[in-house]
Amino acid sequence: MKLYWGPHTCAIGTHVLLEEIGKPYEAEKLDVAGGDTHKPPFSHINPKGKVPTLLRDDGSVLTEYGAIATWLARTNPEANLLPSDPEQEARAIEVMDYVVGTLHGQAFGRIFKPQKFEPPDIVHQTLGVGQHATERKGHEMVEEALSILERQLAGRDYVTGDQFTIADSALFYAERWAPQVKIALPPALAAHLARMKTRPAVQRVLSIWGER
Repeated sequence: MKLYWGPHTCAIGTHVLLEEIGKPYEAEKLDVAGGDTHKPPFSHINPKGKVPTLLRDDGSVLTEYGAIATWLARTNPEANLLPSDPEQEARAIEVMDYVVGTLHGQAFGRIFKPQKFEPPDIVHQTLGVGQHATERKGHEMVEEALSILERQLAGRDYVTGDQFTIADSALFYAERWAPQVKIALPPALAAHLARMKTRPAVQRVLSIWGER
C-alpha cells in the first residue's frame, strides 16, 4: 500500500490507522498548498486532487477518508479498528461522518478556504458577506460541532468507550486544527487529543510529519 499525504491535512488520521495496523506501507509527501495534488503524476492517480489517497497492492486507488478508513478496518479485523457490536459500529461511523462532512468540510472549510464559500457577486461582498464573514461563520460552526462532540465523548476514553476506532482517528485530526485557529477544545475533547498523542502509532506518525 502507498499513502499520499500532505502537511496540515486530514491524511494524518489515515496515516495513524496504517501505523495501528502495523503492515508494510509506503508514504509519499505532497505539497498540497503548492498545488501538487492538481498536477501530474498525482492528478492522474486521483483526479479529485486531494489527500488522503491510498494506492492499494492490486494497483487500484481508494479515495475519501471514510471509505479508506472503513476498508482498512474491514480488511484488517485483527487491528480492532471497528467495534464488533453493530450499534457501536454505527456510532463510530456516525461520529466519523460528522467530523469529516460537517466539522471538517463545512466548518473548518470556511476558515481554511473561505473563497469556496463566498458569494461571487460584488453586491454581497460590499455588504460584508465576504471572506471575513465566511470565516466568522466557520468559527461559529466549529464551536457548535465541538460542543456536540463534547457531549458524545463525555465520560469516555474513546468515541465508543475504551476501544480506539476509526472514528478516533478522524476526531484526532480535527481536534489538532482547533488550536491553530484559536479555538479552545472542550475538556473531554482536549483529554481525547492528549490521550491520542500517547499512542505509539500516533507518536510515530507525528515524528514522520515533523510535529508533536
